[in-house]
Formats: sequence, C-alpha cells, structure tokens
Amino acid sequence: MEQVLSTFVRSIFVDNMIFAYYLGMCSFVAVSKNVKTALGLGMAVTFVLFCTLPINYMLENYVLKEGALSWLGPDFGEVNLSFLSFIIFIAVIASFVQLVEMVVEKFSPALYASLGIFLPLIAVNCAILGGSLFMQQKEFANVGVATVYGLGSGLGWMLAIVGMAAIREKLTYSNVPKPLKGLGITFIITGLMGMAFMCFSGLKI
Repeated sequence: MEQVLSTFVRSIFVDNMIFAYYLGMCSFVAVSKNVKTALGLGMAVTFVLFCTLPINYMLENYVLKEGALSWLGPDFGEVNLSFLSFIIFIAVIASFVQLVEMVVEKFSPALYASLGIFLPLIAVNCAILGGSLFMQQKEFANVGVATVYGLGSGLGWMLAIVGMAAIREKLTYSNVPKPLKGLGITFIITGLMGMAFMCFSGLKI
C-alpha cells in the first residue's frame, strides 16, 4: 500500500510529465488557452494513460521482454521480442485514442471542435508514450502499481494544463509587455511553474 501511495503522489507532483520531463509540450502550449478545453484534453490524456499503461505492462512482462514467453513452455524461454515494444505500445495507445475521439465526438461536439487536431494527436503525445517507456525503466512490482502510475501521470498532466489555462485566462486582463504576449509569457510561466514543482522533489512518503 505504501508503494502504491508513493507512486501515485510522485507521479503527480515529483515526476510530473510536464514540469519534470517537459513531455507533451505541444498540446500543453496550444490548448491551454481555455480552462474548459484544457480540462477536456487533460481528462482524455488521463483516461488513455490509465487504460494503456496496465495493458502495456502486461504485454511487456508476459509477451515482449526476454523470457516473458516462458509460460508457453521451455522452448520459448529465450525468446526476446523487446524490439517490438515501440510498435506495440503505440498501437495500444492509438486504439484507445480512437475510442476517446469517437466518444468525445458523439457526446461533446463542442469540445471535439475546440480540441481540433490535438485530440487525435494524443496518439503520438510523448507524455503518453513516455509513461509506457518509464514503466519499462521503473520495473514496477505488479500491474496495480503500473495502473496507479498511469493514473497519477495523467492527473499530473491534467493539473499542469488546467493550471496553465487558468493563468492564461487571467493574463488576458493583465498588462503584459507587448514583446512577451502569447508564447513568450507562456514559456516564462511554464518555467516558473516547473521551478515551483521542484519543491516537491524532496517529498518523502
């Protein structure tokens, strides 16, 4: 239980996909102009991470890595399919992104229109693929921990983009110097938020 809680908190605050690794920056910068739109994309990213990480974990540990197929028999003990990891991970992610796209288009056409090309581009969002690759590196004890890591990573990304959207909405009424309007002030705020999140790096559970 302690490992699960530690993984969940660290994935949101300490190992935040945006502020610790700066993954998924294209969507983060482009969609963080409106809180409602940012929340919609954040929920979509969280759902995809939450669903794909446990699936990719099981594929990694029971199909892809060296010796993973030993459950089929001794003849498969030395089979190593890890070279297929990228392709398999992206295929799983793309399948869930397609599902999310269809659901959003069906039940929230306004959100679908506001997200535009960035909704299908979740399939190649480096934050989502990064979650699966970090899962490989961290070698989680079981699929439950991997699932919690996926949920926490998604919530951390959503927290980052919604926070940025709220700040950018306030900046509309602020006296920002003309040379810094738009992307300039956005990058400055992203850096400041990244430094603020570094305060969590000493967090120990």
